[in-house]
Parts: sequence; structure tokens; C-alpha cells
Amino acid sequence: MHPAPSVIIFSTFSGLGFGLLIFMGLGIHAPTGFVGFVFFALAYLLAVGGLVSSTFHLGRPERALKAFTQWRSSWLSREAWCAVAALVLMAIYGAGLVFFAQQWTLIGILGAIASLGTVFTTSMIYGQLKTIPRWNSFYTSANFMSLCIAGGALLAGQVRTAIPLLVLAGIIQIGTWLRGDTAFANSGTNMQTATGLGNIGTVRAFEPPHTGTNYLLREFVHEIGRKHAQKLRIIAIGLMTVLPVLVLLPPFNHWLALIAVLAHVAGVLAARWLFFAQAEHVVGLYYGKR
Repeated sequence: MHPAPSVIIFSTFSGLGFGLLIFMGLGIHAPTGFVGFVFFALAYLLAVGGLVSSTFHLGRPERALKAFTQWRSSWLSREAWCAVAALVLMAIYGAGLVFFAQQWTLIGILGAIASLGTVFTTSMIYGQLKTIPRWNSFYTSANFMSLCIAGGALLAGQVRTAIPLLVLAGIIQIGTWLRGDTAFANSGTNMQTATGLGNIGTVRAFEPPHTGTNYLLREFVHEIGRKHAQKLRIIAIGLMTVLPVLVLLPPFNHWLALIAVLAHVAGVLAARWLFFAQAEHVVGLYYGKR
């Protein structure tokens, strides 16, 4: 798929924001007063900012509210409801911490569950797509949620918790790549099955369906060279896991922690770009791109 900046920003920063809300909701990191206000403001800026950015990829952004009506069948709609529940619950919980120095545990736990649920439903928007074998796996949800929790631990300053979570997220990311590289071939989808003409022999594309570009080519047929992909994978895993872990191993230092956060975010952005750039939609078969 074409790696649109809006969905890369959305899937990266909303995950970080909801990850921070998870740690705050569970009481693992629950600052009060002005410090609490700063952390909640940061979490909401990331979570809400990411969600808003996703609407820029819609053909008709003004119709975004209609997503709430399709919760029975649409993971996008379920994501919308989970996000609203999480943001409302965490706003109430945050008000207790910031203005009253009270930790309303039950509301916080419910808000944390809704925050994790939001990231899960986001991952299922992609993971449910059988037309993209690379995504159609539990690895997609594991990847999204592990990065959400690891990033949340980083932002919450939970260094000793963040280190193993970053390592786990890195392992899952590598597993996601390795599994994805063989997913299209293992799906059994090819030109024969796509056209339904396999019973009469080998099928190949004689000419493209048309001479110019179209929506399908712009959105669903994006190719990246294998060498470039491998280089980007090394950069992504190095920034989002290896460098932050190495930086966090010495005694805690605020500047080193900031470097770890910035490196992690850069690495996740690179991994998300690859997530979309390497998505091999089966529609590419019709254009001889698979």
C-alpha cells in the first residue's frame, strides 16, 4: 500500500499516547498536580493528535462521525467507540489526580483497558484484511500492542520496565517481518486463483488493464526494493529497540531518557513506513506486480 503520512503518524503517535495512558490508568505512573497535568496533556496530545491525523486519509473526512454507526461489523467503528471510552474515562481519572490528588482506581483500570482496547481495534483494522496476507496474522496485533506498551513505559519513565518491553517489542517486530516475507506465497493466491482461469493452464498478464494510473495503483500497489527494505529494517530495529535499551542501561539520566524516547519514536516511524510500503495487496496481481 502507499505509505500515506497521515496513517503513519496516526498509528505511531496514537499508540504512544494510549500506551502512556495505560501506565497512568493502572497507577504505575500516577503523578498529581501540575506534573500530572503535563503528563496527561502529553498523552492526550499524542493520542488525540494521532486519531485526528487519520481523518486526513479519508476521502470524505466530514463523514468520519458515521463510523460510530457500524460497530457491529467494522473494526474502525469499534476503534472509535473504544477511543471515546478511553479518553472520557481517563479524563475523569486525570481530573481526580490533577485537581483533587485522588487516585480513583476503578476508573483508571477501566480507562487503561479501554486504551489497550483502542490499540487492539486499530491493529484489527489491518489484521483482518485477507486481501493483504502480510497483515492477516495475529502478529499485527501483537506488534501494535507491544510497541504501544513499550512506548508507554518509556514516556512514563518506567526505565526498568521499559527495557524488557522494548526487547520483547523488537523480537515481535522481527517475527512480524519474517512471517510477512512468506505470507503472500503461503496464502496460495496467484494469477490463476485471482482470475479463476487456473484450470486451463498458467496465466500471465499480457498487457496492463489500462495505460494510465488509477486509485488502486496509487493506494494499493507500492513496491520497494529488497535491499532498501533490509536497510530500513536494520535502521528501524536499531532505533526503536537497540539504541534505547543501550541508553537506558546506565543509571537514569533525563537527557539519556529523552534520547531513548526520540530514538524509539524515529524507529517506530520507520517500521510503520515499512508496514504500509511492504503491504502486498492481491489486487497487484492484475497489474503484474506480484
